[in-house]
Amino acid sequence: MLLCVEVAGGWLEGEPQSLTLWEEMLDAFDAVSPLVEDAGLGRAFLDMHGIGGDAREWMAQARAALARFGNSSRLGAGSNKIAALAATHVGDGTVCEPGTESEMLAALPLTLLGIEPETIERLALLGVRQLGELARLPHGPFVRRFGAAAADWHELARGIDRRQFTPRGQAVAIEASIFGEGHAAAETQVFFALRMLLARICADLDCCGKRAGALRLSVELEDADACGFDVPLAIPTAHERTMFDMLRAKLEGATFGAPIVGLRLQALQLEEGGEAQAFFAADDFDSQRVGVTIARLEAVLGERIARAKTREAHLLEERFAYEPFTPARTEHNGAEVAQECGCGVVPQLRLLQVREVPVQLRGGEPAIVDRRPVRQCVGPWRIAERPYNLEPALSRVEGRDEYDVVLEDGTFARIYRQGSHWYLRGVYE
Repeated sequence: MLLCVEVAGGWLEGEPQSLTLWEEMLDAFDAVSPLVEDAGLGRAFLDMHGIGGDAREWMAQARAALARFGNSSRLGAGSNKIAALAATHVGDGTVCEPGTESEMLAALPLTLLGIEPETIERLALLGVRQLGELARLPHGPFVRRFGAAAADWHELARGIDRRQFTPRGQAVAIEASIFGEGHAAAETQVFFALRMLLARICADLDCCGKRAGALRLSVELEDADACGFDVPLAIPTAHERTMFDMLRAKLEGATFGAPIVGLRLQALQLEEGGEAQAFFAADDFDSQRVGVTIARLEAVLGERIARAKTREAHLLEERFAYEPFTPARTEHNGAEVAQECGCGVVPQLRLLQVREVPVQLRGGEPAIVDRRPVRQCVGPWRIAERPYNLEPALSRVEGRDEYDVVLEDGTFARIYRQGSHWYLRGVYE
Protein backbone atom coordinates (compact mmCIF):
# COMPACT_ATOMS: atom_id res chain seq x y z
CA MET A 1 0.00 0.00 0.00
CA LEU A 2 1.23 3.47 -0.93
CA LEU A 3 0.34 6.73 0.77
CA CYS A 4 0.11 9.91 -1.35
CA VAL A 5 0.55 13.29 0.32
CA GLU A 6 -0.19 16.55 -1.48
CA VAL A 7 0.82 19.68 0.43
CA ALA A 8 -0.47 23.13 -0.53
CA GLY A 9 1.92 26.04 -0.13
CA GLY A 10 2.27 28.07 -3.29
CA TRP A 11 5.41 26.22 -4.33
CA LEU A 12 7.75 28.03 -6.72
CA GLU A 13 9.99 25.79 -8.84
CA GLY A 14 13.65 26.67 -8.31
CA GLU A 15 12.94 29.01 -5.37
CA PRO A 16 15.49 28.26 -2.61
CA GLN A 17 12.97 28.86 0.19
CA SER A 18 10.46 26.46 -1.37
CA LEU A 19 13.12 23.79 -1.91
CA THR A 20 14.39 24.10 1.66
CA LEU A 21 10.89 23.88 3.16
CA TRP A 22 9.99 20.89 1.01
CA GLU A 23 13.19 19.06 1.98
CA GLU A 24 12.30 19.61 5.65
CA MET A 25 8.85 18.12 5.03
CA LEU A 26 10.36 15.09 3.30
CA ASP A 27 12.65 14.62 6.29
CA ALA A 28 9.58 14.74 8.56
CA PHE A 29 7.95 11.92 6.54
CA ASP A 30 10.86 9.66 7.57
CA ALA A 31 9.04 9.30 10.90
CA VAL A 32 6.13 7.68 9.03
CA SER A 33 8.00 5.47 6.53
CA PRO A 34 11.70 4.95 5.72
CA LEU A 35 10.83 4.86 2.00
CA VAL A 36 9.73 8.26 0.69
CA GLU A 37 9.61 9.22 -2.99
CA ASP A 38 9.85 12.88 -3.91
CA ALA A 39 7.35 13.33 -6.77
CA GLY A 40 7.94 17.07 -7.10
CA LEU A 41 7.28 20.13 -4.97
CA GLY A 42 4.22 19.46 -2.83
CA ARG A 43 3.73 15.78 -3.68
CA ALA A 44 5.26 12.69 -2.09
CA PHE A 45 4.58 8.95 -2.03
CA LEU A 46 5.27 6.82 1.05
CA ASP A 47 5.72 3.04 0.80
CA MET A 48 3.87 1.52 3.78
CA HIS A 49 4.59 -2.18 3.11
CA GLY A 50 5.51 -3.94 6.34
CA ILE A 51 4.51 -1.02 8.58
CA GLY A 52 1.96 -1.80 11.27
CA GLY A 53 -1.48 -0.23 11.31
CA ASP A 54 -4.00 0.61 8.63
CA ALA A 55 -4.40 3.47 6.16
CA ARG A 56 -6.26 5.65 8.65
CA GLU A 57 -3.47 5.36 11.21
CA TRP A 58 -0.79 6.07 8.58
CA MET A 59 -2.61 9.22 7.50
CA ALA A 60 -2.88 10.39 11.11
CA GLN A 61 0.89 9.90 11.51
CA ALA A 62 1.58 11.86 8.30
CA ARG A 63 -0.65 14.74 9.46
CA ALA A 64 1.16 14.80 12.81
CA ALA A 65 4.52 14.98 10.98
CA LEU A 66 3.26 17.98 8.97
CA ALA A 67 1.58 19.76 11.87
CA ARG A 68 4.55 21.95 12.75
CA PHE A 69 4.70 23.40 9.21
CA GLY A 70 1.14 24.73 9.22
CA ASN A 71 0.48 23.85 5.55
CA SER A 72 -2.83 22.34 4.47
CA SER A 73 -2.60 18.89 2.91
CA ARG A 74 -4.61 16.11 1.28
CA LEU A 75 -3.85 12.43 1.75
CA GLY A 76 -4.94 9.26 -0.01
CA ALA A 77 -3.92 5.61 -0.09
CA GLY A 78 -3.92 2.98 -2.83
CA SER A 79 -2.21 -0.12 -4.16
CA ASN A 80 -0.04 1.89 -6.58
CA LYS A 81 0.89 5.48 -7.36
CA ILE A 82 -2.02 6.33 -9.65
CA ALA A 83 -4.52 4.79 -7.23
CA ALA A 84 -3.11 6.72 -4.24
CA LEU A 85 -3.03 9.95 -6.26
CA ALA A 86 -6.61 9.43 -7.42
CA ALA A 87 -7.68 8.90 -3.79
CA THR A 88 -6.31 12.32 -2.82
CA HIS A 89 -8.32 13.96 -5.63
CA VAL A 90 -11.54 12.12 -4.75
CA GLY A 91 -11.36 13.41 -1.20
CA ASP A 92 -8.97 13.95 1.68
CA GLY A 93 -8.48 10.68 3.58
CA THR A 94 -9.86 8.46 0.80
CA VAL A 95 -8.59 4.88 0.49
CA CYS A 96 -8.68 3.16 -2.91
CA GLU A 97 -9.15 -0.53 -2.18
CA PRO A 98 -7.39 -3.04 -4.48
CA GLY A 99 -9.58 -3.90 -7.45
CA THR A 100 -11.47 -0.59 -7.46
CA GLU A 101 -8.79 1.52 -9.19
CA SER A 102 -10.48 1.87 -12.59
CA GLU A 103 -13.85 2.67 -10.97
CA MET A 104 -12.34 5.47 -8.86
CA LEU A 105 -10.36 6.90 -11.77
CA ALA A 106 -13.28 6.92 -14.22
CA ALA A 107 -14.72 10.33 -13.23
CA LEU A 108 -11.40 12.14 -12.75
CA PRO A 109 -10.00 14.66 -15.29
CA LEU A 110 -7.20 13.95 -17.76
CA THR A 111 -4.94 16.47 -16.03
CA LEU A 112 -4.31 13.84 -13.32
CA LEU A 113 -1.98 12.04 -15.76
CA GLY A 114 0.10 15.13 -16.50
CA ILE A 115 -0.97 15.22 -20.16
CA GLU A 116 -0.03 18.38 -22.05
CA PRO A 117 -2.85 20.95 -22.45
CA GLU A 118 -2.61 20.77 -26.24
CA THR A 119 -3.20 17.01 -26.16
CA ILE A 120 -6.09 17.42 -23.72
CA GLU A 121 -7.72 19.84 -26.18
CA ARG A 122 -7.30 17.32 -29.01
CA LEU A 123 -8.87 14.60 -26.87
CA ALA A 124 -11.74 16.91 -25.93
CA LEU A 125 -12.57 17.25 -29.64
CA LEU A 126 -12.99 13.47 -29.65
CA GLY A 127 -15.32 13.66 -26.65
CA VAL A 128 -12.70 12.37 -24.19
CA ARG A 129 -12.62 14.50 -21.04
CA GLN A 130 -12.40 11.96 -18.22
CA LEU A 131 -10.12 9.02 -17.50
CA GLY A 132 -12.96 6.52 -17.84
CA GLU A 133 -13.60 7.71 -21.39
CA LEU A 134 -9.89 7.46 -22.20
CA ALA A 135 -9.73 3.92 -20.78
CA ARG A 136 -12.54 2.82 -23.14
CA LEU A 137 -10.66 3.92 -26.26
CA PRO A 138 -9.22 1.08 -28.39
CA HIS A 139 -5.59 0.71 -27.39
CA GLY A 140 -3.96 0.26 -30.82
CA PRO A 141 -5.54 3.18 -32.73
CA PHE A 142 -5.16 5.48 -29.70
CA VAL A 143 -1.41 4.78 -29.39
CA ARG A 144 -0.81 5.10 -33.13
CA ARG A 145 -2.50 8.50 -33.18
CA PHE A 146 -1.05 10.04 -30.01
CA GLY A 147 2.37 8.38 -29.78
CA ALA A 148 4.21 6.04 -27.43
CA ALA A 149 3.28 8.04 -24.29
CA ALA A 150 -0.38 7.22 -24.97
CA ALA A 151 0.28 3.58 -24.06
CA ASP A 152 1.16 4.66 -20.53
CA TRP A 153 -1.87 6.98 -20.33
CA HIS A 154 -4.15 4.15 -21.40
CA GLU A 155 -2.82 1.84 -18.68
CA LEU A 156 -2.88 4.51 -15.98
CA ALA A 157 -6.50 5.38 -16.83
CA ARG A 158 -7.38 1.74 -16.13
CA GLY A 159 -5.54 1.77 -12.79
CA ILE A 160 -2.45 -0.09 -14.05
CA ASP A 161 0.73 1.63 -12.90
CA ARG A 162 4.07 0.02 -13.83
CA ARG A 163 6.18 2.98 -12.70
CA GLN A 164 8.88 1.99 -10.25
CA PHE A 165 8.84 3.41 -6.73
CA THR A 166 12.07 5.38 -6.34
CA PRO A 167 12.94 6.32 -2.74
CA ARG A 168 14.83 9.55 -2.36
CA GLY A 169 18.47 9.29 -1.35
CA GLN A 170 19.43 10.11 2.19
CA ALA A 171 21.92 12.95 2.38
CA VAL A 172 25.16 12.14 4.18
CA ALA A 173 27.09 15.13 5.50
CA ILE A 174 30.72 14.38 6.28
CA GLU A 175 32.61 17.33 7.71
CA ALA A 176 34.88 18.27 10.59
CA SER A 177 35.81 21.63 12.10
CA ILE A 178 38.11 23.25 14.62
CA PHE A 179 37.06 26.60 16.08
CA GLY A 180 37.88 28.58 19.19
CA GLU A 181 41.03 26.69 20.11
CA GLY A 182 43.54 29.51 19.80
CA HIS A 183 45.01 30.76 16.53
CA ALA A 184 47.54 29.50 14.05
CA ALA A 185 50.08 31.89 12.59
CA ALA A 186 52.63 29.34 11.35
CA GLU A 187 52.26 27.05 8.36
CA THR A 188 53.09 23.94 10.36
CA GLN A 189 50.26 24.65 12.81
CA VAL A 190 47.74 24.89 9.97
CA PHE A 191 48.93 21.63 8.42
CA PHE A 192 48.77 19.87 11.79
CA ALA A 193 45.17 21.02 12.23
CA LEU A 194 44.37 19.83 8.71
CA ARG A 195 45.72 16.38 9.50
CA MET A 196 43.42 16.20 12.53
CA LEU A 197 40.41 17.13 10.40
CA LEU A 198 41.36 14.68 7.66
CA ALA A 199 41.66 11.86 10.18
CA ARG A 200 38.06 12.49 11.23
CA ILE A 201 36.84 12.85 7.65
CA CYS A 202 38.49 9.63 6.47
CA ALA A 203 37.20 7.72 9.50
CA ASP A 204 33.65 8.83 8.67
CA LEU A 205 34.11 7.90 5.00
CA ASP A 206 35.26 4.42 6.00
CA CYS A 207 32.26 3.98 8.28
CA CYS A 208 29.87 4.95 5.47
CA GLY A 209 31.73 3.02 2.78
CA LYS A 210 32.12 6.20 0.74
CA ARG A 211 34.80 8.09 -1.18
CA ALA A 212 35.05 11.83 -1.69
CA GLY A 213 35.34 13.36 -5.13
CA ALA A 214 36.06 16.87 -3.82
CA LEU A 215 36.91 18.77 -0.63
CA ARG A 216 35.82 22.19 0.57
CA LEU A 217 38.00 24.00 3.13
CA SER A 218 36.61 27.04 4.93
CA VAL A 219 39.11 29.25 6.79
CA GLU A 220 38.09 31.80 9.44
CA LEU A 221 40.60 34.51 10.34
CA GLU A 222 41.17 36.44 13.55
CA ASP A 223 39.96 39.70 11.98
CA ALA A 224 36.53 38.10 11.27
CA ASP A 225 37.35 37.62 7.60
CA ALA A 226 36.74 34.24 5.97
CA CYS A 227 37.72 32.49 2.75
CA GLY A 228 37.08 29.15 1.15
CA PHE A 229 38.90 26.68 -1.10
CA ASP A 230 37.31 24.05 -3.35
CA VAL A 231 39.69 21.18 -4.00
CA PRO A 232 38.60 18.67 -6.70
CA LEU A 233 40.13 15.20 -6.53
CA ALA A 234 41.12 13.49 -9.77
CA ILE A 235 39.84 10.14 -8.50
CA PRO A 236 37.29 9.78 -5.65
CA THR A 237 39.21 8.54 -2.64
CA ALA A 238 39.19 8.06 1.12
CA HIS A 239 42.98 8.04 1.34
CA GLU A 240 44.14 10.56 3.95
CA ARG A 241 47.60 11.20 2.49
CA THR A 242 46.22 11.92 -0.99
CA MET A 243 43.76 14.44 0.41
CA PHE A 244 46.42 16.12 2.53
CA ASP A 245 48.77 16.50 -0.44
CA MET A 246 45.99 18.16 -2.47
CA LEU A 247 45.04 20.54 0.36
CA ARG A 248 48.67 21.38 1.06
CA ALA A 249 49.32 22.25 -2.58
CA LYS A 250 46.24 24.47 -2.55
CA LEU A 251 47.26 26.33 0.59
CA GLU A 252 50.94 26.78 -0.22
CA GLY A 253 50.10 29.50 -2.71
CA ALA A 254 47.67 31.33 -0.43
CA THR A 255 48.38 34.20 1.97
CA PHE A 256 46.21 35.39 4.84
CA GLY A 257 46.01 38.86 6.36
CA ALA A 258 45.51 37.57 9.92
CA PRO A 259 46.10 34.40 11.98
CA ILE A 260 43.71 31.49 11.40
CA VAL A 261 41.26 30.83 14.24
CA GLY A 262 38.99 28.22 12.65
CA LEU A 263 38.91 25.53 9.98
CA ARG A 264 36.02 23.55 8.55
CA LEU A 265 36.58 20.69 6.09
CA GLN A 266 33.78 19.05 4.09
CA ALA A 267 33.84 15.95 1.90
CA LEU A 268 31.75 16.44 -1.26
CA GLN A 269 30.65 14.39 -4.28
CA LEU A 270 30.43 11.18 -2.27
CA GLU A 271 30.50 7.89 -4.16
CA GLU A 272 30.29 4.26 -3.16
CA GLY A 273 33.58 3.08 -1.76
CA GLY A 274 33.69 -0.52 -2.97
CA GLU A 275 34.59 -1.67 -6.47
CA ALA A 276 34.84 -5.20 -7.80
CA GLN A 277 38.28 -5.85 -9.24
CA ALA A 278 39.29 -8.74 -11.47
CA PHE A 279 42.53 -10.65 -11.01
CA PHE A 280 43.72 -9.65 -14.46
CA ALA A 281 42.68 -6.96 -16.88
CA ALA A 282 41.46 -8.25 -20.24
CA ASP A 283 43.98 -6.16 -22.13
CA ASP A 284 46.90 -6.73 -19.74
CA PHE A 285 47.50 -10.48 -19.51
CA ASP A 286 50.91 -10.70 -17.90
CA SER A 287 52.34 -14.20 -17.35
CA GLN A 288 54.41 -12.97 -14.41
CA ARG A 289 51.31 -11.68 -12.63
CA VAL A 290 49.56 -14.97 -13.34
CA GLY A 291 52.48 -16.86 -11.80
CA VAL A 292 52.46 -14.75 -8.65
CA THR A 293 48.70 -15.19 -8.25
CA ILE A 294 48.94 -18.96 -8.70
CA ALA A 295 51.72 -19.17 -6.12
CA ARG A 296 49.56 -17.31 -3.61
CA LEU A 297 46.56 -19.55 -4.29
CA GLU A 298 48.66 -22.69 -3.91
CA ALA A 299 50.04 -21.38 -0.61
CA VAL A 300 46.52 -20.83 0.71
CA LEU A 301 44.97 -24.06 -0.63
CA GLY A 302 47.96 -26.29 0.03
CA GLU A 303 47.68 -28.01 -3.36
CA ARG A 304 48.66 -27.52 -6.98
CA ILE A 305 46.44 -25.41 -9.23
CA ALA A 306 44.92 -27.35 -12.14
CA ARG A 307 42.90 -26.30 -15.17
CA ALA A 308 40.28 -28.16 -17.19
CA LYS A 309 41.30 -29.03 -20.73
CA THR A 310 38.37 -29.69 -23.07
CA ARG A 311 38.39 -32.44 -25.66
CA GLU A 312 36.01 -34.11 -28.12
CA ALA A 313 33.87 -36.87 -26.58
CA HIS A 314 30.27 -38.06 -26.56
CA LEU A 315 29.97 -38.39 -22.79
CA LEU A 316 29.92 -35.24 -20.71
CA GLU A 317 32.32 -36.75 -18.20
CA GLU A 318 34.90 -37.37 -20.94
CA ARG A 319 34.81 -33.86 -22.44
CA PHE A 320 37.41 -32.44 -20.09
CA ALA A 321 40.47 -33.48 -18.11
CA TYR A 322 42.41 -31.70 -15.37
CA GLU A 323 46.07 -30.90 -15.86
CA PRO A 324 48.62 -28.79 -13.92
CA PHE A 325 48.43 -25.13 -14.86
CA THR A 326 51.64 -23.23 -15.59
CA PRO A 327 51.78 -19.76 -17.16
CA ALA A 328 53.00 -19.60 -20.72
CA ARG A 329 56.48 -18.17 -21.17
CA THR A 330 55.31 -15.86 -23.93
CA GLU A 331 52.87 -13.05 -23.27
CA HIS A 332 49.40 -13.09 -24.76
CA ASN A 333 47.00 -10.29 -25.23
CA GLY A 334 43.40 -10.52 -24.11
CA ALA A 335 42.05 -11.39 -27.58
CA GLU A 336 44.44 -14.35 -27.95
CA VAL A 337 43.53 -15.71 -24.55
CA ALA A 338 39.81 -15.36 -25.23
CA GLN A 339 40.26 -17.14 -28.57
CA GLU A 340 42.30 -19.93 -26.98
CA CYS A 341 39.78 -20.67 -24.24
CA GLY A 342 36.72 -19.98 -26.37
CA CYS A 343 35.32 -17.33 -24.02
CA GLY A 344 32.31 -15.48 -25.35
CA VAL A 345 31.91 -17.88 -28.33
CA VAL A 346 30.55 -21.20 -27.03
CA PRO A 347 28.57 -21.41 -23.76
CA GLN A 348 30.28 -23.69 -21.26
CA LEU A 349 28.29 -26.39 -19.47
CA ARG A 350 28.75 -26.33 -15.69
CA LEU A 351 27.94 -29.75 -14.23
CA LEU A 352 25.74 -29.75 -11.15
CA GLN A 353 24.89 -32.37 -8.59
CA VAL A 354 22.35 -34.60 -10.34
CA ARG A 355 18.82 -34.14 -9.02
CA GLU A 356 15.46 -35.36 -10.24
CA VAL A 357 13.15 -32.67 -11.67
CA PRO A 358 9.49 -32.80 -12.72
CA VAL A 359 9.03 -32.57 -16.50
CA GLN A 360 5.82 -32.33 -18.50
CA LEU A 361 5.86 -33.34 -22.17
CA ARG A 362 4.07 -31.89 -25.17
CA GLY A 363 4.36 -33.67 -28.48
CA GLY A 364 7.04 -35.95 -27.01
CA GLU A 365 9.32 -33.02 -26.03
CA PRO A 366 9.83 -31.32 -22.65
CA ALA A 367 7.34 -28.42 -22.33
CA ILE A 368 7.64 -27.60 -18.61
CA VAL A 369 10.81 -28.30 -16.61
CA ASP A 370 10.88 -27.85 -12.85
CA ARG A 371 7.60 -25.82 -13.07
CA ARG A 372 9.14 -23.40 -15.63
CA PRO A 373 7.92 -23.29 -19.26
CA VAL A 374 10.39 -24.28 -21.98
CA ARG A 375 10.98 -21.65 -24.66
CA GLN A 376 13.28 -23.77 -26.84
CA CYS A 377 14.31 -27.42 -26.83
CA VAL A 378 17.02 -29.28 -28.76
CA GLY A 379 17.52 -33.05 -28.71
CA PRO A 380 17.38 -35.82 -27.82
CA TRP A 381 20.85 -37.33 -27.95
CA ARG A 382 21.05 -41.01 -27.09
CA ILE A 383 24.03 -41.59 -24.78
CA ALA A 384 25.26 -45.19 -24.36
CA GLU A 385 27.45 -45.37 -21.26
CA ARG A 386 30.27 -47.53 -20.07
CA PRO A 387 30.44 -48.31 -16.31
CA TYR A 388 31.46 -45.24 -14.34
CA ASN A 389 32.20 -44.76 -10.67
CA LEU A 390 31.59 -41.02 -10.61
CA GLU A 391 27.92 -41.18 -9.74
CA PRO A 392 25.98 -44.32 -8.84
CA ALA A 393 22.85 -42.91 -10.43
CA LEU A 394 24.63 -42.93 -13.80
CA SER A 395 26.51 -46.20 -13.50
CA ARG A 396 23.40 -48.34 -12.95
CA VAL A 397 21.91 -47.62 -16.41
CA GLU A 398 22.96 -48.48 -19.91
CA GLY A 399 21.87 -45.28 -21.64
CA ARG A 400 19.96 -42.01 -21.41
CA ASP A 401 18.36 -39.38 -23.62
CA GLU A 402 19.73 -35.84 -23.19
CA TYR A 403 18.14 -32.50 -24.11
CA ASP A 404 19.27 -28.87 -24.08
CA VAL A 405 16.42 -26.55 -23.00
CA VAL A 406 16.04 -22.79 -22.65
CA LEU A 407 13.58 -21.98 -19.85
CA GLU A 408 11.29 -18.98 -19.57
CA ASP A 409 13.51 -17.29 -16.93
CA GLY A 410 16.53 -17.45 -19.27
CA THR A 411 18.16 -20.57 -17.79
CA PHE A 412 19.99 -22.68 -20.40
CA ALA A 413 20.17 -26.21 -19.00
CA ARG A 414 21.03 -29.81 -19.90
CA ILE A 415 18.47 -32.41 -18.76
CA TYR A 416 18.19 -36.13 -19.42
CA ARG A 417 15.69 -38.96 -19.09
CA GLN A 418 16.26 -42.35 -17.54
CA GLY A 419 13.25 -44.54 -18.10
CA SER A 420 10.32 -42.52 -16.77
CA HIS A 421 12.44 -40.18 -14.59
CA TRP A 422 14.02 -36.85 -15.56
CA TYR A 423 17.18 -35.31 -14.10
CA LEU A 424 18.97 -31.94 -14.25
CA ARG A 425 22.56 -32.46 -15.41
CA GLY A 426 23.97 -28.90 -15.56
CA VAL A 427 23.54 -25.33 -16.76
CA TYR A 428 25.32 -23.42 -19.52
CA GLU A 429 27.23 -20.22 -18.66
